Amino acid sequence: MFELSQLRCFVAVAEELHFGRAATRLNMTQPPLSRQVQLLERILGVVLLDRTSRSVRLTPAGRAFLIEARRILRLAESASLATRRIASGEAGRVAIGFTAASGYSFLPKLVELARERLPSVDLALREMVTGEQIEALLTGRIDLGLIRPPLNRPEFDKLRVMTEPLVAALPSGDPRLDKAVVSLGDFDALPMIMYAPEGAGYFHGMLSGLFDAAGVSPQQVQHMSQIHSILALVHARIGAAIVPEAAMRLHFDGVEFRSLDISPARPVELFVAWRRDNDNPSLKPLLDLFRAQVEDETP
Repeated sequence: MFELSQLRCFVAVAEELHFGRAATRLNMTQPPLSRQVQLLERILGVVLLDRTSRSVRLTPAGRAFLIEARRILRLAESASLATRRIASGEAGRVAIGFTAASGYSFLPKLVELARERLPSVDLALREMVTGEQIEALLTGRIDLGLIRPPLNRPEFDKLRVMTEPLVAALPSGDPRLDKAVVSLGDFDALPMIMYAPEGAGYFHGMLSGLFDAAGVSPQQVQHMSQIHSILALVHARIGAAIVPEAAMRLHFDGVEFRSLDISPARPVELFVAWRRDNDNPSLKPLLDLFRAQVEDETP
């Protein structure tokens, strides 16, 4: 089988049609260049170049082989470059799990930033609840998770990337819309769409704790896991809801939002988490982007 060095010698001679100029171009002397071309012809079993004392010409076989030789050299160069870029993290693939709510706010910013700064890193996005993401991180099905707390696994590192407030989602015509800011007491004994303990445990636990601390007992008429489903029921006037501020981007007809007077003002947290022993080279540059973004947005 011929070698890439022999192809480079042949291509140089075929393009220059002069052994001396080709040798100068390759920074070598003429005798070893001639030997490399002769060896290539012997391996192929064909004459690629007609040589005389005055000229060098490509044979028909040489013209056909020149096209393939150039293609092989381009592929070899491309493979080498791609391998180096993957090893450095400049190119590759990162599988990311995300919760539905993070898809309304942080995820679009993440994708836009990665496309701008790391255009050769492919992001494989998979919607999962937090519990599924933890399992996927443990088994290596995803490299990075956008998850809700708590996360106390020794295998993981994490970085908080966002906090946001909760807002009240009310059906059009609801009397509470007369207020610019509503309180938890405005939900007492009234129909409310609540989060399901399984599938939305983070928000269920948060709201249950807030209501208990305030001594408020809404009438929980439905329990749902997904925010878009909750807003659909608010639209149907089945009850009101409390949702993260990012849900306002969904723009449901017949649903209006009001600020919610609670403490802390921004209780909803979102973290990125990854296995500490993850050796995907493209993960580090992506995490560096996250850290820089968080630092830029920190007052």
